[in-house]
Amino acid sequence: MSENKTENQSPENPAPEGVDIPDELNFPDSEITKLREENAALKDRVLRTVAEMENLRKRTERERRDASKYAISNFAREMLTVGDNMSRALQAISAEVKEAAGEELHKLIEGVEMTEREMLNIFERHDIRKIEPLNERFDPNLHQAMFEVQNPDVPSGTVAQVVQPGYVIGERVLRPAMVGVAKGGPKMPRPAPGEDEEADTGQAQASSGKPETLGGNVDKSA
Repeated sequence: MSENKTENQSPENPAPEGVDIPDELNFPDSEITKLREENAALKDRVLRTVAEMENLRKRTERERRDASKYAISNFAREMLTVGDNMSRALQAISAEVKEAAGEELHKLIEGVEMTEREMLNIFERHDIRKIEPLNERFDPNLHQAMFEVQNPDVPSGTVAQVVQPGYVIGERVLRPAMVGVAKGGPKMPRPAPGEDEEADTGQAQASSGKPETLGGNVDKSA
């Protein structure tokens, strides 16, 4: 009996001295190798499951934050119209009219100006920012080209006129800025490494005279 035990014991797993292992527990080397492979496979499966659960937790947390952050997007987009109307009302009042305005009209104008400023402050507190890209490089992610402006004094692809300011909320576009794009001037310098290369694409599309829509890298789902 003891000779059989000695033959079946694996060199890698010798029986402790003075301990007799029953024959049914003396596994051959092939069986031990198989068990080790199964153990490694189970360990790998557990590690993968843990990693997937952690990714799911992070994704769920990110979606929860986004839902909270962008929940007001539709409301904010509607409020932009109110802000536009106040801006138009103020722009319609010339400097001469303001100077000649009586006390009551002057207070009314000041009230509208204060209301507009307060609305912009509220927007800022909710991470809603205004886009007024005059004299900046045309960016199809943020701007919508409505027409071209012949101007040899500025680089082609520069925003020469802002018809309507745009707004972003966080990393998403609420409304692109509607702009006129200059053409006929020197070529726009290449963007520095790391800048959005799509600006050049947008410049070429704006030169066709067609309105440009938002580009790809900025999240447009707000």
